[in-house]
Amino acid sequence: MGNARQHWLIKLFQGTRSRFFGTGRDACITLVMGFLLIQVLGPLGDWLIWEATFFGSGREACQGREGACWVFITTRIGQFLFGFYPAEQRWRGVIAVALLVASLVPIFKKDVKFRAWWLLSGLALTPTLVSILLLGGVLGLEPVETDRWGGLMLTVILSYAGILLSLPLGIVLALGRRSQLPVVSSLSVAFIELWRGVPLITVLFMASVMLPLFMPEGASIDKLLRALIGLALFASAYMAEVIRGGLAAIPKGQYEAAMALGLSLPEAMALVILPQALRKVIPGIVNTFIGLFKDTSLVLVIGMFDLIGMVQSAISDPEWLGMAGEGYVFAGLIYWLCCYAMSRYSARLERGMVRD
Repeated sequence: MGNARQHWLIKLFQGTRSRFFGTGRDACITLVMGFLLIQVLGPLGDWLIWEATFFGSGREACQGREGACWVFITTRIGQFLFGFYPAEQRWRGVIAVALLVASLVPIFKKDVKFRAWWLLSGLALTPTLVSILLLGGVLGLEPVETDRWGGLMLTVILSYAGILLSLPLGIVLALGRRSQLPVVSSLSVAFIELWRGVPLITVLFMASVMLPLFMPEGASIDKLLRALIGLALFASAYMAEVIRGGLAAIPKGQYEAAMALGLSLPEAMALVILPQALRKVIPGIVNTFIGLFKDTSLVLVIGMFDLIGMVQSAISDPEWLGMAGEGYVFAGLIYWLCCYAMSRYSARLERGMVRD
């Protein structure tokens, strides 16, 4: 065991030396980059960790310290995660988020039986259960209006709706754009170019402010539902172009082989063409999902407090003025962890779907 460990350490040392100090130029670059990293990471580490304050019950715990005041995060963590949702009812938010995340895994997992049923569940059953759980008013649950939802919980809800609705809509639009029927093709192109040609902030503003002006008197749609629909339609236009690229990459021989087997065009698309096309564009699909997850922060402009909105609300509190750095570092870490998890899952899924 000792010899094996010593051999491993020798190989590690030799590999490190060859990579970073193999030539004179490599050694110079390594030393310069190491010096710059020390100059940057040293003060940053002091602020983030060594001189930071982690424990306390208020602003006074950070007096006299030059590092970050993480007490601000710990005392506000409930609002950052759940917004203004009642503290005694936040267990409902935990269960709801767990249901949403769990319902997505079987849909995108390899070799899952009854995938269509899982997708149907994700489109209908899971949102219904989550709505009942979070809105309350039935089964003895306390009613909670959607304007009290917020934080990371709201970010997950918005992302879930955008991801789950934009993928099937994007497939339909991509197929429609490639259709031989002029009417179908023209309508698909018009839809895609319209939604891709306007900023998301405009879509949210129109959905929140302008749409109610065109509705009959007395009729209204919940602001959250309007934001969900706007996000899904916006993301579906970008998703359609990603999937269209995958369809264009499929050789013509695949279409001919499917027809030679006696499959109709819909059957050929569902069983032969689409699976290959989607497999080719997994990075693009996940990239769209990641972009959508981050773009949910724009709902702040229509008065909805997602994670970023709750951070901005907290740092405007007179008791915690000057804590913007801590708040945004915390929010950035949460976004990075979620996006990195999606990218890693995408890479794993892509490797699992490789065909010889």
